[in-house]
Amino acid sequence: METFWFIILVVMLTLYVVLDGFDLGVGIIHLLVAKTNSERKTTLNAIGPLWDGNEVWLIGAGGVLYMAFPKMYASTFSGFYLPLMIVLWLLMLRALAIEFRRHIENEMWQSLWDVVFSLSSLGLTILFGAALGNILRGVSLNESGFFFAPLWTDFGVSGAVGIVDWYTILISAIAVAALAVHGALFLAYKTEGDVYHRSKHLAQRLWPVAALISVIALVATCWIRPGYLDKFVSHPWGFVFPLVAGIGLILVIVFARRGRDGLAFVSSCLFIAVAGAATAFSLYPVLLLSTNEVADLTVTNSSSASYGLEIASRWFWIGFPPVVIYFIFLYYTFRGKVSSQRREHY
Repeated sequence: METFWFIILVVMLTLYVVLDGFDLGVGIIHLLVAKTNSERKTTLNAIGPLWDGNEVWLIGAGGVLYMAFPKMYASTFSGFYLPLMIVLWLLMLRALAIEFRRHIENEMWQSLWDVVFSLSSLGLTILFGAALGNILRGVSLNESGFFFAPLWTDFGVSGAVGIVDWYTILISAIAVAALAVHGALFLAYKTEGDVYHRSKHLAQRLWPVAALISVIALVATCWIRPGYLDKFVSHPWGFVFPLVAGIGLILVIVFARRGRDGLAFVSSCLFIAVAGAATAFSLYPVLLLSTNEVADLTVTNSSSASYGLEIASRWFWIGFPPVVIYFIFLYYTFRGKVSSQRREHY
């Protein structure tokens, strides 16, 4: 049951990164691809019916973590208290920017919320990337399995580490580049005119940057965590994850150049999802690595009782399918191109 709930946690987080990732990416490039008020309305209309629903998967992941791995939940929420508070404020500011922008037809008012929307989306992506970097690098757990991470220490990657160092900055850079490409491909699929052309051009310029930083980060990860590839060596079938991720990236390039914008966006979803699965595969059964001699937090020493996990699994199969059906209905209903005038989209 511990393995089952680990997989569910990974699925929830992957769905969040793929789905909320494109509207975070839209926020990152909002000021770059949309120059006029009408164009900025168009980009917001593209994500308008979808962005708040996409965040459900983050809540679901938090619920799974709380139910299935309470020690991991308690450890991370206490150790990362300050950055989590920053994440909450950025989530609120992003929502306020989307909602408040249309309340007053004033150029200064709308420009203010455009900047808030873009900066909060960028800040969230940086923090989520840093969170992944901390999980891959490890934290300074104590004997009880808890830790406190300051924002930074000496920017080193061993011993008493902080939340920000050169490695977590590198992972954040990957997150920003990858989600900016993801958002640009989504806008290319959903928009027309100047926004469409700027989005396609930006995606074509950014994907090589994202690929290069990813290679650098892989080398850095293998350097600071020498056993990172051990799972792939001991279970060779796991190489299917990086293989499929590579195919997804190639398909992004091929479909984007052929003008198949929808398929290019789907390929981007595939690339991000499988890259996340590869990361989870390399970590299992570890949930949180330790940078000192204290034992890592794993699916076994952090989980709830087996009976509780079994009962929860029965309810999961009751509640999960309706959510999936709803999301399919939502994306089908709001398919097609958008513009600043189509108020039925937002």
